[in-house]
Amino acid sequence: MTFNDNAQLDTSQVESGGGSRGGGGGGFPGGIQVGGGIGGLILLILTLIFGGNVLGGGSDSSGSGSAGGSSQQLQTDQVTAAGQVPDSAFAACKSGADANTNDVCLIVGTVNSVQDYWTKQLPKYQMNYEPAKTVIYQGQTRSGCGTANSQVGPFYCPLDSKVYVDASFFQELQSKFGADGGQLAKEYVIAHEYGHHIQNLLGILNRAQQDPQGPNSGAVRVELMADCLAGTWVNHATETTDASGKPLLQPITEDDITSALSAASAVGDDRIQEKMQGRVTPENWTHGSAEARMKWFTQGYRTGDINQCNTFGVETVS
Repeated sequence: MTFNDNAQLDTSQVESGGGSRGGGGGGFPGGIQVGGGIGGLILLILTLIFGGNVLGGGSDSSGSGSAGGSSQQLQTDQVTAAGQVPDSAFAACKSGADANTNDVCLIVGTVNSVQDYWTKQLPKYQMNYEPAKTVIYQGQTRSGCGTANSQVGPFYCPLDSKVYVDASFFQELQSKFGADGGQLAKEYVIAHEYGHHIQNLLGILNRAQQDPQGPNSGAVRVELMADCLAGTWVNHATETTDASGKPLLQPITEDDITSALSAASAVGDDRIQEKMQGRVTPENWTHGSAEARMKWFTQGYRTGDINQCNTFGVETVS
């Protein structure tokens, strides 16, 4: 979805991270488990193929460096040599026009919209929303769930209630996993991670750890619910506003929905397994098939009702 050029962005909802080479900041052993998100799937596949602690604490990997080559990607002068995304990178994020031309600002704008949505939406269900910051990093960073680097992908950590996004991930999503480069493909990823924050507030996120693998496991149900919750945001996204009441986003188009579905499909367990190990093993699924991810996102988008996202209320989900 395209941002309105004159909408104002609120950078206080994000913070910078990166450049860390130290061990995990407590929480899960080895720093390789995350609360939920795109990253958990990619990490699981890498671990199955290569074995061992691919991204654990103490890793000396510095990640992929800065992304460049397009105005939609993070500009190289916004990343320090250590991989840190400096606070000055956020200074360029003032308006919706900035979000339409810069991925860091796109993250800021999407966080603004998603949090405005949940702030207004949850009281309708007799709940209050608790804001969660997004940490934008490049290369490697520490979280309450341990050390993560660029291979992890975006994730939500329930131990510090923050979303973590490597600034170069959108390029990876397109070049390595086949999603298109549209705005909503990127915005969907952020909305999905905030879906995990909602699950944490509801007290159901930990069900992913209790039943971690399989096509109808708790882990898959948690991820597909987050896809559906992201879809409900898309349904209401044009109703979200900046601090002065101006709409943040322009009306949704069919191309937008196609873009989001391409991202949901690209990070399906079966698609990634086939690409990375040459075969599909449903018993190892943690996020759901490409078809299921598109299905649940679409259900959220079409209904706009979080009550229609109860993946634990159906017999099969994938």
